[in-house]
Amino acid sequence: MAVQTHWTIEHPCGHSTVRDLSDRPADRRAGFARWLADKDCTDCWKAAREADTESKEEWLAGRRAEEQQAAAEWAERFDMPPLEGPERAIDWGQRSRHQLMTAAHAALVIEGSWTEADWTALEEKARSVGRAGWWIDQRDADGPDLVELLDAAAERDHGTENPFR
Repeated sequence: MAVQTHWTIEHPCGHSTVRDLSDRPADRRAGFARWLADKDCTDCWKAAREADTESKEEWLAGRRAEEQQAAAEWAERFDMPPLEGPERAIDWGQRSRHQLMTAAHAALVIEGSWTEADWTALEEKARSVGRAGWWIDQRDADGPDLVELLDAAAERDHGTENPFR
């Protein structure tokens, strides 16, 4: 039996859409469908954006502020250390770290076969990466790639007093 390609998405705006996810790998469809279910449908998103009199820059600044708050709350909740770098890089790095760690957790633990103990070990590696620029550089990586990325960073910088800062 093949993994379904068409998913019915119940959006928080109250609308329901059917999305063809056949362009995604079979093992990523369920996670993407859950992600879509946390977003308003395309029509509502566009309507809200068009009805808003704010400029694109103001809208984007508001969105970034929401993402930054979520990243800061997440970092505090999971005892992630502050990042180092220029102020703009720190904020961007925090958002990138939050997004990548969240994607990795979903793929490896929620959808995958990792235990919480496996995840805790990966979190410890992530805590040792204190340079905001490193997280920014990884922002387009897939969640499951975080394991290899952290291993490569540790291997490359092995032997230095503080390899990730």
